[in-house]
Order: sequence, then C-alpha cells, then structure tokens
Amino acid sequence: MSDPDADAADVTDGTDGTDAVDASAGPTVVLLDVLPNGRPDDNRPAHQKSPVAYGLGTDSFRLYELSLDEDADVSVSDRIGLDGPSVGRYREVEFDDLTHNAAAEIEYAVEAIVDADEERFVDFYNEAGPITLRLHQLNLLPGIGKQLRNNLLDERKRGPFERFEEVSERVSGLHRPREVIVDRIVEEIREDDLKYRTFAGREE
Repeated sequence: MSDPDADAADVTDGTDGTDAVDASAGPTVVLLDVLPNGRPDDNRPAHQKSPVAYGLGTDSFRLYELSLDEDADVSVSDRIGLDGPSVGRYREVEFDDLTHNAAAEIEYAVEAIVDADEERFVDFYNEAGPITLRLHQLNLLPGIGKQLRNNLLDERKRGPFERFEEVSERVSGLHRPREVIVDRIVEEIREDDLKYRTFAGREE
C-alpha cells in the first residue's frame, strides 16, 4: 500500500485506472458525504461544477475533500482509493470544512475502520508507551487513569492481547476497550488543539 499520507496536502490526479474501491489505489478513505451537484457554496453554473465528496483516511484518519468523476457511482460509507478512477483530485481539509452530514458521519466511519482492522487497534493496548515521565499514551484514552493503566500494563506482561473482548476480560475495570479507542480517535479528528495525538493526523 502507498504511504497513507503521501502528498496528502497536494491536489493529486487519480489516473492509475484501478478499481474505485481498490485499497491499493493510494490512500483509502471512507466516504462521509457525497454531493452530486458540487459544494453548495460554489456559485458557478451547474455545468461547471463537479461532484464533491468528503472522506476519512483509513490509515491516518485525515480528512479529505474529493472532486469526483461525473460518472462515479459512490455513496456514504463506501471505501475508495484517492488515486483511483473515481477521484479527479483531492485535498486535505479540517474538521470545520466538512458539511454537517459529513461531520455527523465521522463516528460511524471510525467504528467501521476499527472493526475492519481490530488487530491494529488491539495492538495499541499491547504497544502503547510513555509520552513523558508522568504521562502514558494509555492515559490519553477516555476513562483510563493511573490505576487502570497500571492494571493494563501488568496484564499485558503476561501475554499480548489479541481481541478487544480479551482486553475487557483480562483487565479489571476496562469494560469497553473498543469504544474507548473510537472515542479517542473521534476526539482527535474533531479537536485541532490537542497537545498529544495518538491516532489522527500523525505522520506514519
């Protein structure tokens, strides 16, 4: 797979001819909103406007605005490659640039990404490390304080976690390990002034 953040800030042509849902077609996004008639704030005549979509990167959780091919057959929740034939060009955007519908779809998209790649996110519980002498990556997760963090660190020494269900069974007090990850990712996407980032927008 291509680097998920390669040239993310640049306008990029999608001309490799691969299938629109092919994950190998550059960075892959989950579509958050599709505007067949273009952006509502685009005052050009209708015939000059291209269909537009907003997407969430599956690897980097970066947000993108996509100009779609006129014949693109895509809808919300679809996964498409940014360099695939359905996308004319794309650019990275901020949360505040999203449509209302796209913003409302983010949590569902994050859940879909986490569920489709459970091992990747369970490994966060296996591999998270200290940020400073006083702060650990695990403490960035909602509801995980010092005691719960220490319980988790002690338990993972006995062997790596393989599923979210195993995390909740082995770590007393951590009842919703999947939802905790989802909540943190959503927070990192929505808030641009967080001091520490674990999932969204980090360089690979």
